[in-house]
Amino acid sequence: MKQGAALPAVECLGPEDMEAYHAKRLRRLLTLVKGRNPFYTRKLQSIPENANLTSLPFTLKSELVEDQALHRPFGTNHTELLGNYTRYCQTSSTTGSPLRWLDTQETWQWVLDCWKAVFRGAQVNAQDRIFFPFSFGPFLGFWSAFEAGCQIGAHCIPGGGMSSTMRLGMIENVHPTVICCTPTYALWLAEVAAKESQRLADSSVHVLIVAGEPGGSIPATRDRIEQAWGARVIDHHGLTETGPLSFECWENPGGLHVNEGEYICEVVHPETGDPVADGERGELVVTNLGRVASPVIRYRTGDIVMRSSEPCVCGRTWARLQGGILARADDMVNIRGVNVYPTSIEAIVRMAPEIVEFRSTVSQPGVMRSLSIEIEVADGVADPAAVSGHLARELRSALGLTIPVRVVESGSLPRFEMKARRFVIEG
Repeated sequence: MKQGAALPAVECLGPEDMEAYHAKRLRRLLTLVKGRNPFYTRKLQSIPENANLTSLPFTLKSELVEDQALHRPFGTNHTELLGNYTRYCQTSSTTGSPLRWLDTQETWQWVLDCWKAVFRGAQVNAQDRIFFPFSFGPFLGFWSAFEAGCQIGAHCIPGGGMSSTMRLGMIENVHPTVICCTPTYALWLAEVAAKESQRLADSSVHVLIVAGEPGGSIPATRDRIEQAWGARVIDHHGLTETGPLSFECWENPGGLHVNEGEYICEVVHPETGDPVADGERGELVVTNLGRVASPVIRYRTGDIVMRSSEPCVCGRTWARLQGGILARADDMVNIRGVNVYPTSIEAIVRMAPEIVEFRSTVSQPGVMRSLSIEIEVADGVADPAAVSGHLARELRSALGLTIPVRVVESGSLPRFEMKARRFVIEG
């Protein structure tokens, strides 16, 4: 069993101290932003100096996208002169135009410090060797995790520009103890390793920090990864706009601690914007307190979560998102009167060990929308039709929908290094 280091005091503040801490940091943020940041100066012009959080307007992604379209290329959400910015990242644009995000040296260090909290939660330290098996594109998670790992003294190994087979060779030869990747890619590496008779469960890896998709908090998906790798899965969640936001602790699987030392997080009703109580599903709203040069204030993330404020066995008093990111508000589709989320499909499919890969397709826009699923089954399965029939029955039982399930040729469905796109909407 790994032993964690002593926690920083801010991770263990009581409710009253945390409230005072947030109020002080919020006042400082508003003071620094108003009059200097054109985007938020416009949004906050009618807000008094002593305003509390809930009197501030929400920030929507569509506002930021529109601002960048009107003020190309970077928009006006900048508190410093553009010449002071040294870092460029952008969103993966899975649901529209990508957002371009800039950081100064100071705010980039803030991002790295937030990532260090993720490593603390995973009990990763200077004795670890971290492998990053992905190509380093313009996405914040690549660079921030790597540089934060270097700053904590870990040995960080880049894996860009390699095939999956080459990356498995790296694991076999340089003996990393930690892997950072998406849940999808962890499964794909396991699939490739099995075909090449490489037992990942016998490797040096003892923990995988996964992010980019909700799979790390879907029990069936994480169980499959842990069984294949013989290692612990630690889930993590963040956005380019917010920074590294939440993480799972080693001691208490199945939820994500919000980094309340650097963020104020609210949970609101997705339609009304009214606050919801702990234990109720709602949309996560984020204010990052230290990214002053490119902040977000009451930013509606679209992430559906369920908050708990109960102290954790790890010693942190920071709130937890029970079950991680439960869904994305903008991923929901209505199929014949039933609201369906991609996470609901994955949770059911991953419970069938015979299914190697899958794809869901939504067709016929409008009230007559239909959903179908294609699956690949593992080599050697005697009766693929029985697998598809069983999945169809499980989907019917869980969702109340009759969903056609079709077995396709092995290797015919796409594989993904980064965020998977298994939920395809046609038309």
